[in-house]
Amino acid sequence: MPDHTHPASAGVDLFGLPLGAGDSTHCVRVNGRVFEAAAARRQHRERCDLFHAALAVSLDGQLFTIEMAPAWGTDAPDRGVVCEGPVGLHRLGRSRFFRYEVRRWRDGVIPDAAEAVDSPQRLSADPAMAQQVLDLAPSFPTATWGRDEQRAGDMWNSNSLVAWLLARSGHDMDTIGPPEHGRAPGWLAGLVVAARSGRT
Repeated sequence: MPDHTHPASAGVDLFGLPLGAGDSTHCVRVNGRVFEAAAARRQHRERCDLFHAALAVSLDGQLFTIEMAPAWGTDAPDRGVVCEGPVGLHRLGRSRFFRYEVRRWRDGVIPDAAEAVDSPQRLSADPAMAQQVLDLAPSFPTATWGRDEQRAGDMWNSNSLVAWLLARSGHDMDTIGPPEHGRAPGWLAGLVVAARSGRT
């Protein structure tokens, strides 16, 4: 397991966080289970555990965390926000309470990383790929969270961010996915939009 207190010269690590981890109200977890139950019934399959993804990128002795999070989630001034997008409906994005932000946070933290399953997964140790992940983050397409404005057949969310970054930076996406018996809604959307853009 990578030691994130002493970053390697280069590395890209994936964290699979259970949906609702750290939510003391259990609202996110319960709503996620309802959503997954409905989706499984509609698709005639068994229910899966839901996960959302985040990345830790080490480069030249520095550590960056990359994830999508609510704009109101923290007031830390140096959290590395590189772009923002609306949640639910585009016009609602004018309010901070309906806006997400993409963070490329130097020396940042992944909240509830202790609850991550089978994580972190070391995806690569190539400095060029790590640099590309960092460079691509500000150009992430900031479509509306929870909708399919990209016509990708899947919702746009934090998993879309991670899948898009990994695919655009040249990682082998056939070998990367959620933990066993898990599902990452939004992952497919990131792959589809990345394929349209082509590799950097």
